[in-house]
Amino acid sequence: MFQKYCLALDLYDDAQLIAQYEEWHKNVWPEILETISSAGIEQMEIYRVSNRLFMIMEVNEQFSFEAKSHADASNPKVQEWETLLWQFQKPFPFAKPGEKWVLMSKIFSLK
Repeated sequence: MFQKYCLALDLYDDAQLIAQYEEWHKNVWPEILETISSAGIEQMEIYRVSNRLFMIMEVNEQFSFEAKSHADASNPKVQEWETLLWQFQKPFPFAKPGEKWVLMSKIFSLK
């Protein structure tokens, strides 16, 4: 059974930076895709409106945010990717120090 998580993040409100960010996501490094899959993330989508991003993840029972965070912290390629993308990303004012993607709360479901 899958669990769904939704997260949000802002980009700097600059059309050129946003275009560059989207370009990086057209060819995500294979090592990054592997770390996503091996963490138990079965499906991931990112949507954008203006400079706001929404990520939807469907994960299996193997996934945990803590394990993913720990694995990413010790992976040099993930750290390189995160450093690269950080130049485009603008944390929310209420985010904890160093926090990028913020978990959203579900407030409605049709079913």
